[in-house]
Formats: sequence, C-alpha cells, structure tokens
Amino acid sequence: MDLLTLLLIAVGVSMDAFSVAICKGLSLKRTTLGQCGIVGLWFGGFQALMPIVGYFIGIHFSEAIESFDHWIAFALLALIGINMIREALGKEEEQQECEGCHQKPLSAGKMFPLAVATSIDALAVGVSLAVLSVDIWSSALCIGLTTFLFSFVGVRIGAIFGTRHKSKAEFAGGAILILIGLKILLEHTIFA
Repeated sequence: MDLLTLLLIAVGVSMDAFSVAICKGLSLKRTTLGQCGIVGLWFGGFQALMPIVGYFIGIHFSEAIESFDHWIAFALLALIGINMIREALGKEEEQQECEGCHQKPLSAGKMFPLAVATSIDALAVGVSLAVLSVDIWSSALCIGLTTFLFSFVGVRIGAIFGTRHKSKAEFAGGAILILIGLKILLEHTIFA
C-alpha cells in the first residue's frame, strides 16, 4: 500500500475523533494546548492501538480468505464509510452527542468510552490491513499521529466555530474510506 493511500485511510478513520474533538472544544470554556493534547492523546492512542488489534485478528484468517480478501477489505471500508456518511446526514444525533460533553469533559470516565467508540472503525481497518499484508506498525503510527493532529485541531475548531463543520468532516471521511475500498477492489479485480 502506498503512503498516499495510507494517509487517506488515516484521515478517513480520524474523522469520527475529529468531530467528537470539536464537541469537546464546545464544552470547554477556554481551551489550552494541554487540553488539546489530552484529547489528541486519547483519540490518537486508541486509533493507533485498534488497527493493531484488528490486524492480529485478521492475520489468523488471512490464508483462508486470500482469494477474496480484496472483497472483504472493500466491504469493511465501504460499510465504515457508509455509516460515517449516514451519521453525518443525521442532525439529531449530533445534538445529543454534544450535550453529554459538558460535565468534566476531559476526565478519564468521559474520554475512555469516547476514545473506544471513535476507534472501532480503526479495528475493522486493521483487519483489512492484515488481509492486504500491510506493515501494521507504520500504519498504526500513521493513523495514530493523524488522529492526534485532527483531534488537537478539532478541539480548537470546536472552541472557535462550533459544530458547523462536524457533519461535513464525517461525510468527507466516509467518502474517502469508500473510495479507498473501491480502489483496493479495482486493483485486485479489473486492474490485476
């Protein structure tokens, strides 16, 4: 997998964390670099960890599914992307998500479930990376650092602009993942 594709995957899976980081920015009276860093570390750390877990789950099945692994990668990325687009188009969920962010917004009790929830997609991406025989360590590092940066910036954006761009970011992330899944499928079928 080339670096551009990996970066696009990293951007795609980081969009959920980015949108929740915007919410965190809304919940803070004043944002500091430390607060941005805390949110970035929670989300970036889990986004780096989950593909590794998914990868080790996926490698146990890679030999059995080698002949149709590209279809699995496509299906997983497309499902994640479609779900992100569906969430981006649902306005009610956006309001409910932000309402829960206001009490002690950076406590471990608040951040842990959010970090796990926003990184479930990265677990599925890890399975896809396993069936494609991609180096998981550099991939996880790329995904984690990208998510850290998007989350860090998301807190600042939330503090400044609010939720105006949250759904657009989720929609873009979903579209990116669908297109990458389609690219993988085409490379292994039509252009093989």
